[in-house]
Amino acid sequence: MLGVLTGFAVVWIIILVGYLIGRLGVLGDNAQPVLSRLAFFVASPALLLVTLSDADLHTVFSLPLLIAAVSAFLTAGAFLLCTRWWLRRPLPEAVISTMSSSLVNGANLGLPIAVYVLGDAAYIAPVLIFQMAIFTPLFLMVMDTTTSGRRTSLLRFLAQIVRNPIIIGTLIGLILAATGTTLPVIILEPVTLIGGAAVPAMLLAFGISLVGSRPLTRIGGRRTDVVLATAFKLILQPLLAFGLAHFVLGLDGHLLFAVVVTAALPTAQNVFVAASRYGEGVLVAKDTVLLTTILSLPVLVVIAALLT
Repeated sequence: MLGVLTGFAVVWIIILVGYLIGRLGVLGDNAQPVLSRLAFFVASPALLLVTLSDADLHTVFSLPLLIAAVSAFLTAGAFLLCTRWWLRRPLPEAVISTMSSSLVNGANLGLPIAVYVLGDAAYIAPVLIFQMAIFTPLFLMVMDTTTSGRRTSLLRFLAQIVRNPIIIGTLIGLILAATGTTLPVIILEPVTLIGGAAVPAMLLAFGISLVGSRPLTRIGGRRTDVVLATAFKLILQPLLAFGLAHFVLGLDGHLLFAVVVTAALPTAQNVFVAASRYGEGVLVAKDTVLLTTILSLPVLVVIAALLT
């Protein structure tokens, strides 16, 4: 338990440093987007490539991938029913809110927590693969259809997947692991060093992004949506993951802890990006991202206390 708390402390201390950097303006106005792009396009793919090239693929990708998919789809389906039938929201806005309730921050916070709390970045890989290859493209396809009136082609759907740098790094790592191939040292060492920049860059960028954020202000009549999405994300989704993993699939120990922690991660920041792109549910997405990020810390600590 002490090791888990230490891992959380490391993550939040770096976030705090990022917040102070942003507050003081040390790195200028463009620090957050530059660090985020560095982490997403360069460092994270390198980290996943190196980590997965030496991972036990059967342990990581069999049941955890199934649990991540089922718990996410069940959470999203339940929330979509609530927003459409109870809150009577328009479909595009309901879709964005549904993304807020079920799409986890697997990259910016998932990778650091996997490294420092779970002890291995490979534990977040099933979530990243599921979300980036299936879950997120499905949501964006629905948004394209509902906002433009045109159906998204299969070619465009596949292009969204194969152009993602994290998917590319993940696939290369999986191929190396499956074939037992080891990269030459002259290639492996620089890739490893670049991958080492992923976690601090993500956490610093996230800390900078918190400057000036005020949840549940200027949100009109959508507080119910934000509170409901936060509850679904931090309570329902990890409970579903636990029930499926423990009672249906019989998992226990560290692997059970890992799948529940990854399900309890806060809402992904790219939900806000999608909301801004389509002009739907922007304030709900932004506030849900912030609230779940703040509240995920005590939730994850409680999970650690119960399962470790």
